[in-house]
Amino acid sequence: MSGSKTTPERKRAILITGCSSGIGLHAAFALHARGWRVFATCRQENDCEKLREGGLESFRLDYTDTESIHAALSEALQRTGGKLDALFNNGAFAVPGATEDLPTDALRSIFEANLFGWHELTCAVIPVMRAQGGGRIVQNSSVLGLAALRWRGAYVATKFALEGLSDVLRLEMEGTGIHVSLIEPGPITSHIRKNSIMHFERWINWQASSRRAQYEGELLARLYEDRGPDFFELPPDAVTRRLIHAIEAPRPRARYYVTTPTWLLGMARRALPTSALDWILRKL
Repeated sequence: MSGSKTTPERKRAILITGCSSGIGLHAAFALHARGWRVFATCRQENDCEKLREGGLESFRLDYTDTESIHAALSEALQRTGGKLDALFNNGAFAVPGATEDLPTDALRSIFEANLFGWHELTCAVIPVMRAQGGGRIVQNSSVLGLAALRWRGAYVATKFALEGLSDVLRLEMEGTGIHVSLIEPGPITSHIRKNSIMHFERWINWQASSRRAQYEGELLARLYEDRGPDFFELPPDAVTRRLIHAIEAPRPRARYYVTTPTWLLGMARRALPTSALDWILRKL
């Protein structure tokens, strides 16, 4: 891999977060099959145990737990002799609800998991990659890091912040051999919607909201009813293919769009005035 020193005796190594399901789970097994040494981390130990039963090296990493972040990285480095070729930051959750109904503590909670923990892990990895002459840092962002949609204020805020932080990091890593890439998926088959229910029920008092009728008419059905795949939804391998390019190509891209909605909204954001883009986003 360009920008990272390897030897014939050592497999390229990658640390992936959020591997209990969806994108992280697929990426872990796919890269393992390609010959990578994969450290597939999960927030819960029982999920790690299932991955170990499947033949992966897995241990706990919870972005909201500083000790687990550094323990996981230390474990990976101990197993490789201090080398790590790639990091794929992936684990995240959503807190659906109207922005005016989001308690500030809900925003603190989601930023800890979706941004601050990513930043802490990334900053711990950078000295390792700098010392070995390079590496790849890949951030799994979202179409919601490019465009805002109603009911998704908390998640959108974390992804917009991730986009900016990653852009700055990419500029600052120039000349170090460390490449920073963003992957921006639209709808991908995963458990994120189902997993968001507990956060919605914890934080959002929708019954007391001035928007109660809108919750009942729009959001509750989307959350609780099984409506099948979203329009343009793709399986997780669509993300894995971009991840492979980001960590193996001699010249990785700064951004990887995944799914038709990401391409369309990315183009619309550049081409349309804000009022026209807002009209489209209100329809989604």
